[in-house]
Amino acid sequence: MITASGWSLPPKTLTLGNDEVHVWRASLDQPESNVGELLALLDSDERKRAERFHFRKDRDHFIVARGILRVLLGLYLNRKPTEVSFSYSLFGKPALEHESGEHPIRFNLSHSHALSLYAFACGREVGVDLEYARADFASEEIAERFFSDGEVAALRALDPNLKTEAFFNCWTRKEAYIKARGEGLSHPLNSFAVSMIPGAPAALLSVEGDSDEIPRWALQDLKPAPGYAAALVVERHDWRLKCYEWPGGPSADRSAG
Repeated sequence: MITASGWSLPPKTLTLGNDEVHVWRASLDQPESNVGELLALLDSDERKRAERFHFRKDRDHFIVARGILRVLLGLYLNRKPTEVSFSYSLFGKPALEHESGEHPIRFNLSHSHALSLYAFACGREVGVDLEYARADFASEEIAERFFSDGEVAALRALDPNLKTEAFFNCWTRKEAYIKARGEGLSHPLNSFAVSMIPGAPAALLSVEGDSDEIPRWALQDLKPAPGYAAALVVERHDWRLKCYEWPGGPSADRSAG
């Protein structure tokens, strides 16, 4: 498991190997000057989306999240952040537009409260989910609506002190899985099961009607900060994980390899 102490500043020369998955952690609470610099990187559609937020804090968090995504993709692609173009699947999963080759970059992002995570891989699908672990949300009523029967039974059997952690283990793993598949909530959360017991390995346990899915995906817990739960789902198992800390604003000294 990657813990909060496992996040490091990136190397001066940043490369993404075909056998690597990179996950970045970034604070969305940035100085006003950084928000302005990141806003300048967004395209017209992203700016319109930012303007729809009623509260300035939510608007700024959206700008920072999208701006950092553009900077990171620019580093991996060795191009300017403003030259990065996106396309979207039928269910809203973003991808690089007009990218081809044997190992195109795949990515996914998630944000909650003041934190965001970004996952990058070459030639394999990836999904990441981040949640602020609110005890008031981790109820059996919510679990009954979205979890499989086996998951609900496992949650009920746990010591009450473990239920919030187990709930968010389950929730983030399920969300990361459907994001990796690119199907969004068109894939019902109760049609597959994941492990949830605190301390046990993250795993995909069953998928209705498709047993081939289980060996296809690798699941990994992430611990980006106290009070948060997060999970990473990656296609195939032949990869190693590197976790990086976003070092500052878009003008920081960084170079792509």
